[in-house]
Amino acid sequence: MRSPLRMTARRAAVLALAATTALSAWAFAVTGANAQTEEVALLSQDRPATASSVENPDYTPASAAFDGDPDTRWASEFSDPQWIEVDLGDVFDLKRVELVWEAAYATAYEIQVSTDGETWTTAHSTDDGQGGSETVGIDVPGRYVRMMGLERATGYGYSLWSLEVYGCTADGGDDGDGNGDGAAAAVEVTGGQGDWQLNVDGEPFTVKGLTWGPSSAEAEQWMPELADMGVNTLRTWGTDASTEPLLDSAAAHGIKVMLGFWLMPGGGPGSGGCIDYTADQQYKDDTLADIVGWVETYRDHPGVLMWNVGNESVLGLGDCYDGGELEAQRDAYTTYVNDVAVAIHGVDDRHPVTSTDAWTGAWPYYQANSPDLDLLSVNAYGDVCGVEQDWADGGYDRPYIITETGPIGEWEVPDDANGVPDEPGDVEKAQAYLDAWDCITGHEGVALGATMFHFGTEGDFGGVWFNLIPGGNRRLAYDAVVEAYGGTPRSNTAPVISAMDLGLDGPVVGGEEFTVTMDVAEPDGDSIEFIPMVNSAYINDSWDMLLADHEVNADGTITVTAPEILGVWKLYVWAEDGQGNVGVESRSFEVTLADVEGENLTEGAPTTASTFQEWGGHGPGQATDGDLSTRWASEWSDTEWIQVDLGERTAFDTVQLVWEDAYATGYEIQTSDDGESWTTVHQTSDGNGGADTIGAEGAGRYVRVLCQERATEWGYSLYEFGVYA
Repeated sequence: MRSPLRMTARRAAVLALAATTALSAWAFAVTGANAQTEEVALLSQDRPATASSVENPDYTPASAAFDGDPDTRWASEFSDPQWIEVDLGDVFDLKRVELVWEAAYATAYEIQVSTDGETWTTAHSTDDGQGGSETVGIDVPGRYVRMMGLERATGYGYSLWSLEVYGCTADGGDDGDGNGDGAAAAVEVTGGQGDWQLNVDGEPFTVKGLTWGPSSAEAEQWMPELADMGVNTLRTWGTDASTEPLLDSAAAHGIKVMLGFWLMPGGGPGSGGCIDYTADQQYKDDTLADIVGWVETYRDHPGVLMWNVGNESVLGLGDCYDGGELEAQRDAYTTYVNDVAVAIHGVDDRHPVTSTDAWTGAWPYYQANSPDLDLLSVNAYGDVCGVEQDWADGGYDRPYIITETGPIGEWEVPDDANGVPDEPGDVEKAQAYLDAWDCITGHEGVALGATMFHFGTEGDFGGVWFNLIPGGNRRLAYDAVVEAYGGTPRSNTAPVISAMDLGLDGPVVGGEEFTVTMDVAEPDGDSIEFIPMVNSAYINDSWDMLLADHEVNADGTITVTAPEILGVWKLYVWAEDGQGNVGVESRSFEVTLADVEGENLTEGAPTTASTFQEWGGHGPGQATDGDLSTRWASEWSDTEWIQVDLGERTAFDTVQLVWEDAYATGYEIQTSDDGESWTTVHQTSDGNGGADTIGAEGAGRYVRVLCQERATEWGYSLYEFGVYA
């Protein structure tokens, strides 16, 4: 039995259509009433991936084609042939491959399949690839699937936004494995206006949840710990063949899962592709069939709590449309969400359906167009304690769940003195979870709980801001969630950082040192190891943490050498206690150029280069225009040069090079009077990028940087090439 909230006229009218659509979704597998069925499922998402090459391991790895994120992609080096492959983990009866190409697509390619990763069979071949979205039908058993690019359509490499492999997996109903028809819990919303309750098998259930970050394969590693924390629910954003281990482990430890279904454009502005919900019937039909298929697959699993359709798409549509068209799209999207809810109810009457968005301003669209949702959901961070009032002011007729909350987000905090978001400290973040929980539980009879953000292990830029276990270490926020959910308190907890001072009153020159002072308390008396890390997200969008060049002094201060890449960096000091706990505090600092006395002789002077990237407009003159936002970039080979004509023989004593990420580890500074015979005045084989201010005395009409060894697979790139007298 499901929620008795409503049986709308719209639902009754749509049920027949939903049933027809659902039958279409299942038609490729059903062999007879009560017979074992073969479900065509997405098999490749988040599976291990490899490639012959990558354009950039940080931005275009092989895994990006299989992560389910339409904003990430794999890209190869600029040559033929190149390949990308995925390991599905087992041999399946493969049915189709769906490719979504970036602009750099293949005109000729093969889809190859293997059962052992060594012997390959060509399942599909074409020399007339058109790019865009391509669906390739195949019918062959295989564990490994590879796209072999044979001929490029452009001068770039090959690039795929996604490569999805679909095939058949057995779904035999109740086969005694605990996932059969008799094992599913009956979950329902009961009560009436302002006095609702979520029930699981007739017992009251308050959602004490976390969003789930690790892979499903890691579920058993973390599930006992989550149960000890008092967690009874996990939330996901996508559901596919890889979901089953998570459900199995969760159910074994008494934890439920709110299973998500991703709809584009998900995740707020800028995330995912733009869909026309008023006209793109193919996308809606295909997505509905896919969702209904996965509901049928998992509806009888004891780990399922409810279904969550979409994430922040009402907000995200604002990045695709505006004005009246935006309003039409938001109405069409929430109407489609209702159609999905009706279809889910048509095949599963034991689990509620909800839909998440990013702010309560989306709720009026759901109220008007999605009457068949059993409850509302919203992601709310800094505004979480205002949701109760928003609900009352909106006159809503359903309860809600907070599907993400935690510390105030990067988009909500004021900027610091360096013009970047001022990240809260660990103490403030921990308190945010407790405050949020107080506000949620204070809205009795309406707020049915929360899945707070985020049970993630990454120790990168975003991970440090939100994850409870960055780098696998537990922090103050972890114990705050334990306290909120009534879990088992830990005997050893994280160091507490109450202050951090970089000792700077302005920018620091790249390569110079500054001293950091920390105020840290260790509640258990453990010794603390300080690990300073730097991040350049506000310079180049990198989320990576890099170990800072540093020294921990006898007085507990830390001397840090500033990186040489210009811009605003963040310094994170990790205080680890050796017991699996960590305190993390961060501050921003700006890296600037060293002042050079004298006149810059190159600014505006004629500049040439061995090569440059015409398609990006990165000509040689961009390195001598005095503008740090423009740059010269060479083609992708080792021996390249850029030279400036000073007009006459001129003496100089300093050269300043400001490198982009694609820098030279080995290069020479050379001079010439005729542009043919060259004299080397400086050379290095251990260049580290950033800004190089070089004392190099010389004279000549021409000055050249001869690049000999690249630090990356790209070419060489200079923001500025200055010669000073």
